[in-house]
Amino acid sequence: MAQTVISANYPPHIDPTRTPLAYGDRALPRLNRELKDSTLLVRQRAVMSLCDHLHDPEHIAEALRVGIAESLKGLLTDGDLTVRQKATECLFVIGGHAIGRDAFLDNGIIPPVAKLFDDKEDIARKNSHQAIEMISETPPGAEGIVNANLVPILVQKLSTEKDEIKILILDTLHYCMRVNTQQALAAGAMETFTKLLDHASDVIRAKAARDIMDLSVPLDGKNKAVDVKSVPPLVRLLKDKEPDVRANAAGALMMITITTKGKYTAINEGKAIQPLVDLVDDPVSEVRLNAIKALTCLSEAPEGRTVLLKHVEKIRAHETDSIPAVVKAAAIAVKVITWKP
Repeated sequence: MAQTVISANYPPHIDPTRTPLAYGDRALPRLNRELKDSTLLVRQRAVMSLCDHLHDPEHIAEALRVGIAESLKGLLTDGDLTVRQKATECLFVIGGHAIGRDAFLDNGIIPPVAKLFDDKEDIARKNSHQAIEMISETPPGAEGIVNANLVPILVQKLSTEKDEIKILILDTLHYCMRVNTQQALAAGAMETFTKLLDHASDVIRAKAARDIMDLSVPLDGKNKAVDVKSVPPLVRLLKDKEPDVRANAAGALMMITITTKGKYTAINEGKAIQPLVDLVDDPVSEVRLNAIKALTCLSEAPEGRTVLLKHVEKIRAHETDSIPAVVKAAAIAVKVITWKP
């Protein structure tokens, strides 16, 4: 299926020539001054040269020391697309380093970057989401995003954005939900993720299933997944051709079926037992592991145990699996399935 690709090419009327760098330790102070210049062409050249310069990790600390982060923050509201685009790209590069992520928080850069989620240009929105996703990968950054109340905005954008950006948003929410799931639940994230399970892109299907698994860690999330009927589409994905999709769908079911309501929904409405049994011999270890764990949860219900007693030898065979985690999961599953009161 053909998809629109967000282009990072510059407008034809923009002079792409970089500003000449000053020698040695004068390079970054000069670029910092030029980033604030009133002349558009000077700002364009400075921010483009800076972007190249920052790709050398040795320059990150010095850039932050001379105040580059604050200058880039000011450029996020520039009227010129090229300046906004390259400023967010610079911040993305800076966010790839621990000291850069600290600078995001210290300089309050998260909210102004988030304002570009509504930029009319695709590439500016994409770069802003890349920067936020990079920041979210560590707990302090994820907490900063949660504290800025961006999670509801990100959930809303999943319904309207292009697929490239949807992938970035799903990753950002994945990291944020490790810190706090309440905002996502309140914003209707479970419903949104469930709709994405039928998406044409296997990457989006896999990440949506993974995010449902994240959101189903707390009890409220497990109940919400049952209420919004996330289980049937997750069961369908157990037959997906992509291993990541199968693994994450099984993982989500594993989380949801911890509760009694989740167990009986998966057994009766989802008809999940046979598709999960079929994955016990999957060539991908993560798929096997999550499927066996999900079956263990289902076997805690008498109806599930009755069916799984017919397949216990298939599961028992994996007590000699090449993956230690699968061996442990298989041993536990056999013990639960064969348990007698």
